[in-house]
Amino acid sequence: MELTWRRHSACSGLDPAIFYPAPDEEATVAKMVCTACSVREMWLEFALHGRDKEGVWGGATEKERRRMLRQRRRAS
Repeated sequence: MELTWRRHSACSGLDPAIFYPAPDEEATVAKMVCTACSVREMWLEFALHGRDKEGVWGGATEKERRRMLRQRRRAS
């Protein structure tokens, strides 16, 4: 899979810990970064395809990505 698009991400150079908040913390900061990202949708698809279980990817938390995958399965 070609991943050169990653260098255009808004999170490039940021502390990765932002995208792995503790279970009792909000993911607001990570989601704000993702909102401004030109490759947000590619990150989200990358995470959905890879079934990433932790962190905020493409502006979606683990719980949100699980919901997306369930909806996709139902729609197919």
